[in-house]
Amino acid sequence: MPLQQLKHKLLVQKMQLERQLNAIHHDFQQGRSADSAEQAAERENEQVLNSLEHNAATELQQINTALQRMEHGDYLHCSKCGEDIGIARLNAVPFTTLCISCANTPV
Repeated sequence: MPLQQLKHKLLVQKMQLERQLNAIHHDFQQGRSADSAEQAAERENEQVLNSLEHNAATELQQINTALQRMEHGDYLHCSKCGEDIGIARLNAVPFTTLCISCANTPV
């Protein structure tokens, strides 16, 4: 997959995540019900939304980093060892910064 297609894929994912985060923020701005049973359900919903928000924000940051790496010409190279990441890996995980070898190396 050419670099432009990967960039397009990242930009589409970025827009989807931004919409998701906006929807989550909108849900958080809604007031709580006066009914205590409904409040318990709303608290559970907030826990799920918090988790979704965290995951979306993390992925959005990874995508922004990948887009910056593209701009600087570093996108195709592993941030740890400097070797080529490989188009197949970038197609599977377009926001990765590591080649498969470094990704599989224990910390």
